[in-house]
Amino acid sequence: MIQLNVSIMGQAYKLACKEDEEQALREAIAYLDEKMCAIRDAGKIKGTDRIAVTAALGITAELLSTKVPDGPLSEMSMAEVKQRITAMHAVLDTALAPQEKLF
Repeated sequence: MIQLNVSIMGQAYKLACKEDEEQALREAIAYLDEKMCAIRDAGKIKGTDRIAVTAALGITAELLSTKVPDGPLSEMSMAEVKQRITAMHAVLDTALAPQEKLF
């Protein structure tokens, strides 16, 4: 195992991984950082936790859209997936709204 010092949205993290997985992890970190910074820079979502969840939902939707036809989305259209993601965003907005007022 090796330790990596990385930065995601300006925040430093120390991560451990197998040596042969370092490049893949660095690529994943760069991709996540890019997504999170884009969401932050759009200015519509505030708070690192909300940005992270929004980025995770977007990346998950991307992943699921690339699954093979007999995968978990075989019975669901992309429109349905997008509707569900929109519904998840609404739930997150409602759940996290009281927290925003504290800051």
